[in-house]
Amino acid sequence: MSAVPPMLIDGARVRLFANLGPMQRPTGATVHSVSNFNDVVDNLAIAQYGDDEEFYLFYCTNDWDVVSDTSHPTESAAVEQAEFEFVNLAFVRVENSGSGSVG
Repeated sequence: MSAVPPMLIDGARVRLFANLGPMQRPTGATVHSVSNFNDVVDNLAIAQYGDDEEFYLFYCTNDWDVVSDTSHPTESAAVEQAEFEFVNLAFVRVENSGSGSVG
């Protein structure tokens, strides 16, 4: 388990991330089709593929494996969706100086 994501998740460059804990509980405003979603998702990442204009909100396990994702037209729209789904989120901007990838 790592609280800091790899530079790439599923080939997309991570821009922001948030770790989920007891204070970042789901709002219940969104229902995901993944069984046991709340039990398996421990981290969120907002990432972008290459020159793609879309931003992806990745719902990840402890090891940053992607469980589900949503696509958004802007980084702020992805953050807004995450904040709609979870309370007390604190996103951290990634400087992308590390290495490694998941997916």
